[in-house]
Amino acid sequence: MTFRQFAFNNVIRNKRLYAAYFLSSLFTVMVFFTFSIFAFHPGLSGSDMNSNVTQGMNISAGIIYVFSFFFVLYSMSSFLQSRKREFGLLMIQGMSMKQIRLMVFLENMLIGLFATIGGILLGIVFAKGILLVAENVLIIESSLPFYFPTQAIMMTFVSFIVLFFFISLFVTYVLRSKKLIELIKANKISKGEPKANLFLTLLAVLLLGSGYAVALIVKGITVVMAMLPVIIVVSIGTYLLFTQLSVYIIRRLRKKEHIFWFKTNMLLFSDLAFRMKDNARTFFMVAMVSTVAFCAIGSLFGFQTVLTSSVKHVNATTFSYKTVDKEAEKQNVEFINQTLQEEKIKADSEHTNMTYYEIANDSILITKESDFNRFASLIGEKQMKVKDGQIIVVDFQGTNLGQQTQMLNETIKLKSGVTLKPNEDEVITSRALPAMSSYFIVSDHDYELLPKPIDAESFYAWQVTDGEEGIMAASEKLYDKLERYEMTSVEYEIYEIMKFYGPILFIGLFIGIVFFVSAGSFLYFRLYMDLDEDKQKFSSISKMGLTDKELKKVLNRQTAILFFAPIIVALVHGAIALTALSNLFAFNLFKESVIVLGVFLFIQIIYFFIVRFYYTKQIKAAI
Repeated sequence: MTFRQFAFNNVIRNKRLYAAYFLSSLFTVMVFFTFSIFAFHPGLSGSDMNSNVTQGMNISAGIIYVFSFFFVLYSMSSFLQSRKREFGLLMIQGMSMKQIRLMVFLENMLIGLFATIGGILLGIVFAKGILLVAENVLIIESSLPFYFPTQAIMMTFVSFIVLFFFISLFVTYVLRSKKLIELIKANKISKGEPKANLFLTLLAVLLLGSGYAVALIVKGITVVMAMLPVIIVVSIGTYLLFTQLSVYIIRRLRKKEHIFWFKTNMLLFSDLAFRMKDNARTFFMVAMVSTVAFCAIGSLFGFQTVLTSSVKHVNATTFSYKTVDKEAEKQNVEFINQTLQEEKIKADSEHTNMTYYEIANDSILITKESDFNRFASLIGEKQMKVKDGQIIVVDFQGTNLGQQTQMLNETIKLKSGVTLKPNEDEVITSRALPAMSSYFIVSDHDYELLPKPIDAESFYAWQVTDGEEGIMAASEKLYDKLERYEMTSVEYEIYEIMKFYGPILFIGLFIGIVFFVSAGSFLYFRLYMDLDEDKQKFSSISKMGLTDKELKKVLNRQTAILFFAPIIVALVHGAIALTALSNLFAFNLFKESVIVLGVFLFIQIIYFFIVRFYYTKQIKAAI
């Protein structure tokens, strides 16, 4: 058997040992290859929008490639840590450190080659499905048919072979300083009792508490100003949480006899402090990577909701038209009605003159009761009863800029000499008229006594009752002839937003998926690094009378703590970050936050059950 055959057989015969590293690398290659398929797709060349999509894909592929380098490097380093004793035994058998480094180099290149080829093949298999999803998410007018991605295959293959080559060289360089005694006793060297510094423990609480408090308190544009300091403070606090605070809490629990001596808690707490401190850097990395992942997805998802909801709030009716050119008003309205009729759309419509008056050196809309009620009825809102001498303040929903207090202090002087002033209990919220600020409603009688307006515009609205399927076709015809600042179609405006925003959301989702999988893989590697040690420990304990039920309970709790500790921290970080985002946009993103965090947690729970099953199976097999 040649040396190359020895390295090859070492990989093939230890499939379980190499599986996680191989699958993580394969998935990373597949995601990069998928991006490359889009970047070189013929359907994404030509128009400015499609070229922007392509540019975004290329930049994202670059980000994923750089992240992949560090992810694969970390994965390989963690993988080699669990093989120290194996290297020591090979040295006893006569293998030199130079040969061990060569073996590791060949193994890594072999895994890299198979992962690269496997990732490309899987990418091709799922390419058509991904392209179909992309057509809907990206909202591209032209279709994205399947094509054989020769350029994508070449770029992915060369890029990742080079990546694995440099990682293999780096890892073999790191291995050169290992001594035989260090390798043989790698899992027997005492780590010493982990201790927590009280000052650093309190500092962790202080940093996290202050970071969270600032993130939750700040509003509006100050959120952006506070973002960098909060990120720095919370990052340092998170690191201290895993290195100091967690160890401190575990040591305190161990001193409480009613907890430590309760059933199998002694087995759980005996080396939990060691595990937490040994895995502190991994937990910190997982928590921060996970936080970045679903904050990015949550931000993109939330921002999309803000944009689309704003359009719906400002425009309550399906179509609306404001007259800019008085001479063309009649002709344009006839054209709109004719277009709706051609597309077999039935709609209720209303018309009014929106008049603006100078009040306290400001231009404020004042409408009469009957006009307001007609438009309120059109969109299904409650109608108002306004008495003579009464003023109702309308705080327009979706654009509340804090004008309510100012409006309550204003007065309206009628031609009759009577002065009208609103009361605090006469404030409503409505979307009946598309005013971009708060406005007044007065009775029809008082409206006739208002002074001469300083400005007026004719406003028409159509609320579709039947034939919704023709709205987009009608909107395209209307926008072709009428100016954008005259005509508004809610569905078409949302379509335009999604057409521009779709690529950003699509790219963000892909990067988020990579981060999700990476976080789970980090935890998997760290858990399996201690597998041999756990086998020996539980094998010895089982001889003392530990039942299968107790063994399963201890393993479940230990695995759950080590797996979900950074995940829970990341969920808290993400919830705080998305709350701060809500404060920035002054828009409630609770629903979007729950969806993003819930999906992330669900994925990690599934991953946990898979990892736990195989981990427990390995432990039981050794007993």
